Amino acid sequence: MSAKKLIIVEDDPEIRALLAEFLGAEEYEVHVTENGTGFDRLVAAGMPDLVVLDIMLPGEDGFSICRRLRGHSNVPVLMLTAKRDDIDRIVGLELGADDYLVKPFNPRELLARIRAILRRTGGDSDEVESPRRIRRFEEIAVDLDARSVTDPDGQIIDLTTAEFDLLANLLERPQRVLSREQLLDLTRGRSYMDPFDRTIDVTVSRLRAKLQPHLGDGINVITTVRNAGYLFSANVIKG
Repeated sequence: MSAKKLIIVEDDPEIRALLAEFLGAEEYEVHVTENGTGFDRLVAAGMPDLVVLDIMLPGEDGFSICRRLRGHSNVPVLMLTAKRDDIDRIVGLELGADDYLVKPFNPRELLARIRAILRRTGGDSDEVESPRRIRRFEEIAVDLDARSVTDPDGQIIDLTTAEFDLLANLLERPQRVLSREQLLDLTRGRSYMDPFDRTIDVTVSRLRAKLQPHLGDGINVITTVRNAGYLFSANVIKG
């Protein structure tokens, strides 16, 4: 299997050098840059399997870069933030980031997050080919293996990695209330959630907004259960 390509956008030269060496030793193909111009150059040379994107950058910030990237690609994005409050995380998620990590961080935690994202997107899978796992609801088809979602007219519904992971886990557990903690653990491999962490709520909101135009009037397939979590209320058909 060829090495997975990572692009790291970070303006701190020490952090860039550390991550390039550390992730390179883990057999990733690592490309680093300090700003949006360098990022555009690297993307033009070939889309990566994952982007590690710092928010605070000289010139164009990470939010703007993420917004531009989401205009033409769903490549996974892991954002780095120096702030411990929720604002940066929420904004990043609303722009389509798949995960975030607060500085300072242990490089091994970053590696674990990268591996988890690539596993979820199929980027680190050695599995042999098997029959497609298809789930259908309200005339929408979800291919869990190809990670694609099509509407009743056969048109692709573009979802980010985080949105697709959430939908896939809800589809595998229909008519069952899942707490925010359970969903965070299922989609991101985290067993702990800050009580003020709105990661799941933001992702649910964005997923609803993308599905709603393809559903009938008044149909809501993701139900909020007060003080409990979320429930996928639509009938799910396998195959």
